[in-house]
Amino acid sequence: MQVELRFFATFREAVGSKTIERDFDDDVTVGEVLDSIEAEFDGLSGSLLDGDGNILPQLSVLKNGREVLHMKGVDTELEAGDRLSVFPPVAGG
Repeated sequence: MQVELRFFATFREAVGSKTIERDFDDDVTVGEVLDSIEAEFDGLSGSLLDGDGNILPQLSVLKNGREVLHMKGVDTELEAGDRLSVFPPVAGG
């Protein structure tokens, strides 16, 4: 199945595009997708998941506009046509 991945700010630079589409198995989870993307793009290695496979606390990861931490976190299942948006930490003042 195909999933649309959207990246913002420094993550967009690491991927080289705002949006990419990738094919995954039908039973894929958010954690598996993030792990796959970290492995594919050197600039994202270690930037999305911690050593235990959890989303780093300063990140925002949205499935179809809804924060996955309010769902099942990394265990949130994805379906064909879903959009996963990944936002890096925001700093400023």
